[in-house]
Amino acid sequence: MKRVLLSMLVNGLALTSLHAGAAEKYDLLVGTYTQGASEGIYRYAFDSATGQIEAQPRQTVKSSNPSWLTLSQDQRRLFVVNENGPGQKEVIGKVTSFTVDGKTHDLHQVNQVATSGDEPTHSSLSQDGRHLFVANYAVSANPGGSLSVLKVAEDGTLSNVVQELKHVASQVNPERQAGPHVHSVVSLPSGGYVYASDLGADRVYVYRYQPESAERPLVPAQPASVQLPDGSGPRHLLFSRDGKHAYLTLEMSGQLAMFDVKDGNLVRQQLLELGTVGKESASGALHLSADGRFLYVSNRGTANQMLVFSVASGNGQLKEIQRRQVDGDHPREFALDPTGHFLLIANQKSNQITVLKRDAGTGMLGETVQSFKQDAPSDLKFLTQ
Repeated sequence: MKRVLLSMLVNGLALTSLHAGAAEKYDLLVGTYTQGASEGIYRYAFDSATGQIEAQPRQTVKSSNPSWLTLSQDQRRLFVVNENGPGQKEVIGKVTSFTVDGKTHDLHQVNQVATSGDEPTHSSLSQDGRHLFVANYAVSANPGGSLSVLKVAEDGTLSNVVQELKHVASQVNPERQAGPHVHSVVSLPSGGYVYASDLGADRVYVYRYQPESAERPLVPAQPASVQLPDGSGPRHLLFSRDGKHAYLTLEMSGQLAMFDVKDGNLVRQQLLELGTVGKESASGALHLSADGRFLYVSNRGTANQMLVFSVASGNGQLKEIQRRQVDGDHPREFALDPTGHFLLIANQKSNQITVLKRDAGTGMLGETVQSFKQDAPSDLKFLTQ
């Protein structure tokens, strides 16, 4: 009996070791801007034991300005906004659907449709996966930005735009807020509400989601919007996993807002300054750690920092615990690797992905372990399934 138990233990340890070794490398998808040397979407191998991105991509998919990547919940569908607009090589804003092979992670295009707006900069799926919401930022004030809704078929095929919504600009900043500029669209984790952050309007617009309606999947909630400080320019909104709290970067004022969520409404509890004396701030991306204990925020401008906040377990409020230079320029987006031991930063203007060590216990960011050359990176997504 002892020999049998010993054999089972040894075999179990060997199997565990095999699985652990196999799980050390993950596929990393990188979205880029293609005005320069970049060709589109890149898929790299990332070694979570060393924090290194392998030099040669496993796949390169030619695509025009694939600046934001949206994965379905099962990671078998990928939706990519093509941030095109006037004055660029391609002038029509589009969104492209791909399948993700379950074994190889190879990307295969399904279809591509116009978004009915210029410079689509963000997208997200409804919680039920039936609709894709696209934020058309639109640099030009005329016609300005908009929120587009597209249907998603079971095979990932995108319909043409079924609904387009436009907001009213605040015009507080005559240069950047002369028209609406929808910067992101996200859903409440429970799925009943959708939120559009409009940099040009200084508001987050709130919609009820009604998927049974073919022509109007989104209708204004009551209240229909959340007012932000004049000239603050809301950018990206993020919910806690339980949907009780939300966090919002305010790009133009270099601030971070924290909200309680009550019946779909956002009730502001904190407004934090991200600025550094003598440095220009431009709040960008934000992500929570997998355990929800830490919030990470990128600050662009000339600050070029990652800020780390602890998240109070009861009320979700934030306390700054670290400011760390990104060792690059313009941290547009970033991602925590699946192990939580590294943080990868897409430094758009310095053409690099910077990999930092992370202490999963304290949340603190440590040394730079790699500065990976990549032309104009804009978004990073890991494949874990």
